[in-house]
Amino acid sequence: MEEHIVKINLPGGIVSTGDLHEILTIAEQCNVENIRIGNRQQILFKIAETALEDLKDRFMVHDIPYEIDQDEFPNIVSSYVTEEIFQTSLWLTEGVYKDILDGFNHQPKLKINIVDYYQNLIPFFTGNLNFIASETNNFWYLYIRFPKTNNMFCWPSLIYSEDIAALSLVLEDYIHQDFSKQEVNINGEDIYTQVLKNHNFHQQEIQKPLIHTDFQLPYYEGLNKYSENKLWLGIYRRHEEYSIKFLKAVCEICKSTRIGQLYTTSWKSIVIKNINIKDRTYWSSLLDKFRINIRHAANELNWQVEDLCEEALKLKIELVKQFEEADLRTYRLCFAIKTKPKTGLFSAIVIRKRNSRNSKGEELYELLYTRNFNPNSKEYITFHDGVTLEQLAPKLIEICNLYYHLRENTGKSSEIEKEQPKQVQKHSVYQCKNCLTIYDERYGDPTQEIAPKTSFNSLDSYFCPVCDAPKQDFAEIHLTKQQFV
Repeated sequence: MEEHIVKINLPGGIVSTGDLHEILTIAEQCNVENIRIGNRQQILFKIAETALEDLKDRFMVHDIPYEIDQDEFPNIVSSYVTEEIFQTSLWLTEGVYKDILDGFNHQPKLKINIVDYYQNLIPFFTGNLNFIASETNNFWYLYIRFPKTNNMFCWPSLIYSEDIAALSLVLEDYIHQDFSKQEVNINGEDIYTQVLKNHNFHQQEIQKPLIHTDFQLPYYEGLNKYSENKLWLGIYRRHEEYSIKFLKAVCEICKSTRIGQLYTTSWKSIVIKNINIKDRTYWSSLLDKFRINIRHAANELNWQVEDLCEEALKLKIELVKQFEEADLRTYRLCFAIKTKPKTGLFSAIVIRKRNSRNSKGEELYELLYTRNFNPNSKEYITFHDGVTLEQLAPKLIEICNLYYHLRENTGKSSEIEKEQPKQVQKHSVYQCKNCLTIYDERYGDPTQEIAPKTSFNSLDSYFCPVCDAPKQDFAEIHLTKQQFV
């Protein structure tokens, strides 16, 4: 039976309990049993072709915006969920978030992140326009990551809170070109000059560069106390599915206990705040009734996989089992599995499917990590390429050991590259200067129908499968034997 993907944006990762209950009721009436949360804090679910028109009619009657099988208007991501319950900056309050989000009178076509520099739950740079709170009240850093590239431009001045929505619309006009073209040529300085010339936004000089606190993903699950008489509840589902019956029951308890809204996270979890301690029994009974586990291992909660990707989810579950068997420590680390190009995930360690096989017909993967294992970095270093499924867990354990070895020896060397083994044997590959994707002649590139053992120099033209950079943006580099075996 043909199915379609329905997406409903929750700007900032916030939804009122009344609106959520209405969405769930309509989905249930159209024979949907489960929904999922996406990496950008949006709602996703699949619906049968036979029920699609009924769903559209019901959404139209209730004025619920949605998209079918597309993502023309990405959800606005924010760290609103962290306010009060995790460590945050002093000036960034619920009211500031709400004022900024209420200022968006348009549906952005660019990915927008609005995050607190002090928190570690919501990623900084997975958007195209990344507004990051500064230490100056109501002023934000802006980092622009141009679509289809990892090219980052730091806006030369701080942005005022009340200007974020309007500036986003202006920048969209400058940036949102036809990115289906193979070459994208945008100059951040030129855009900055044009905006200053044609618009009157409040701006403040950057006194010091953005400094991010040492990454430490908070434990975002369970029933936790955060003030004298308040609790917050974090819910994560191993298979990413939340039953509609369960979520409707959540909404009903929220309504009866005067909780007005729920929150979603980039880790596909749900957070409920402002639970009065005297109401704890209601929530405990609900979790019992639906058999909801809220104490998963920390090394299962620090993974990101593509939305609605059963292949990546299955691989994640298997690798977590092997991590458990090895009793592996993954504190301060996070992982991502990428099976498709151009999927911006947040992680320190990346497992990238190569879409090629070895001579035995085994699927191959590339393992990468970010510089200094900072998940907010977009600078990737290849650790091993051509790794088989059977080798993945042992190689990932090696990367984890490398990370902790480096932490122990920070005084000796803060640069990852200095810790690599001495070169014994070299292998030449070609690496994209923009996003660091590698073309390896041994494997070719199945995404562009280039056969294994095809010389890079023999290609008349070639474009990066991740950021679409042209062939001339690739440079020859050498991997050591330890990196490519």
